Amino acid sequence: MKRKILTIALLLCSVAICAAAIIADLNGKFSGVLNAPDGNQYPLTYTFKVDGDKLTGSVDTPGGTVPIDSGKVSNDNLSFSVTVEGRPYPHTGKYYAAGDSVGMDVDFGGAKAHTTLQRAK
Repeated sequence: MKRKILTIALLLCSVAICAAAIIADLNGKFSGVLNAPDGNQYPLTYTFKVDGDKLTGSVDTPGGTVPIDSGKVSNDNLSFSVTVEGRPYPHTGKYYAAGDSVGMDVDFGGAKAHTTLQRAK
């Protein structure tokens, strides 16, 4: 019985360490081009900082830098909002460790745009 409990405890610790390693890799800069629903293209650079399940950082846009609000990370999924000119733009995404990339959906008030971000060099 003790051996079974110890084995389960070690397995849970291993899973937690692997999840922490995946999240830690999200730290840094990721760049891409967002094709907005209105047809415009926006080059963007996201700087992500992960602390536990909290995601902070900023987004560099052609119009300036804006902070990430209400950021959350769970395993390889992330969500946050960016406020531009008083209007929030919710973001949801997934980090792909194998490709060192992020698939990101941005909500433009009901119209969604998708982009893939690559780690900036």
